[in-house]
Amino acid sequence: MEEDKGANRANGGEKAARVQEVIDLDDDVIIVSDDDTGVAAGGQPEECATADAELPAKSPGSSVEKTGRHRGARRVAKPSNKNGVLGVAGTPNFVAPHRKWKNSRRSRNLHGRGLPKKGGAGGKGVWGKPGAEVFDELDDEDPNDPNFDIDAYNSSHNVELKEVVTAPPVLQLTEEEVIKKMELILLEYYENGDTHEAADGLEHILAPDMKPLVIKTIVGVAFDHKQSQREMTSVLISDLYGRVVTREDICAGFDQLLFDLPDIMLDTPDAPHLLGNFIARAIADDCVPPKYAYESEREDLDTNARAALVRASALLSMPGGWSKLDNVWGVGGALRPVQTITRQMAMLLQEYVVSREIEEAQRSIKELEVPHFHHELIYEAIIMTLEAFNESIEEAISHLFRTLDSTCIVSPEQMELGFRRVYDDMTDIVLDIPLAYSILDRFIQRCQRAGSFLSETLIKDIPTRGRKRFVSEGDGGLVKQVNFLKNA
Repeated sequence: MEEDKGANRANGGEKAARVQEVIDLDDDVIIVSDDDTGVAAGGQPEECATADAELPAKSPGSSVEKTGRHRGARRVAKPSNKNGVLGVAGTPNFVAPHRKWKNSRRSRNLHGRGLPKKGGAGGKGVWGKPGAEVFDELDDEDPNDPNFDIDAYNSSHNVELKEVVTAPPVLQLTEEEVIKKMELILLEYYENGDTHEAADGLEHILAPDMKPLVIKTIVGVAFDHKQSQREMTSVLISDLYGRVVTREDICAGFDQLLFDLPDIMLDTPDAPHLLGNFIARAIADDCVPPKYAYESEREDLDTNARAALVRASALLSMPGGWSKLDNVWGVGGALRPVQTITRQMAMLLQEYVVSREIEEAQRSIKELEVPHFHHELIYEAIIMTLEAFNESIEEAISHLFRTLDSTCIVSPEQMELGFRRVYDDMTDIVLDIPLAYSILDRFIQRCQRAGSFLSETLIKDIPTRGRKRFVSEGDGGLVKQVNFLKNA
């Protein structure tokens, strides 16, 4: 019995030594299962493994035995470093070497640690991209679903609907009909200044082969108008570029005008000068290439056409750049300062008094293009009459007033406003012109005889200078009787 116990005890120590030897191997892994069977990493059960929770302590004899039998011990399967399987299915517990997995960021299972990816927007336990939860339900909607609600889908999505409108058909008109319609469109543009409306009208009537006719027509019409209308024409050419006409169409239109200059000069003698301004302005607006103005030596051009191109090249060569060409037609109308307009009115009145040319005076007044400021013209004319103290000048100014009223150049409201401004300033005017009241009375009577352009109310409201009252005069104009004895 004792010998059997000793044999068992020796066998147990030998088994314990084997288990300890296998555990102490550097790269070996032992799977300890619940059924007291050791399973190597390769998946083969080993008889030398024990499942006892408490292994017997090593004795010096066992250590020597381990050392002596180290070469004879059978090694368990060595796992590959590239193999991530740490056990076999159905084994809930495993023992891994601490040195292999210490400080390792690699996941110890097949699903990761639940951390978000670097640079990513989502992961296990996180919300994802900021605001992504708003579109989760929307992205799940399937248009093929029988319960799909198209109205609810459109209300939650930005749906842009575009209406496909076909271009209106271009009218098949002759060249004469197109020119007449273009003139009407241009005259309407002079009234409202809407370039988009003018472009729409031109697109409706123009055929592709008639586009150069646009430049020829609108520039030819602008020759007969004032500087402000010519400025509007240059603006229209700039807005039509790229929408209605191309650069080649504009150059072709100017070529037609250059060839027709001899006929145009019969009605507009300064047509080469004006055409040069139009060409230079179009080049400054990037509608025509600059080299067009420097082709004055072309063999197909006559003297007048060359003069127009020389004028354009001279404007382009001015010091200060092309920015000055924005005012190539001058600053007209109400854009000028009040002092400038007043000075021009005084100059044309002085010229009229000297020359007595009523037609030239009318033309100069129209060129001012300030119908809302004509009351200043009436005011300056009356002041000139009061300062002159000359019946001849009074007659000339009254004749001018009657002509301006009959031709509707000056409206009755502006005429009356100018006279009433003089009425209001008579107290200051009389300081410089002592006889201003009597001269004004005589001038109004002369205007009344020349024509009925002054209203009766205006004539009745003419101011009169009150007679000063002396200290010695009584209420009836008699000298007061002073009794010095009584006062003493």
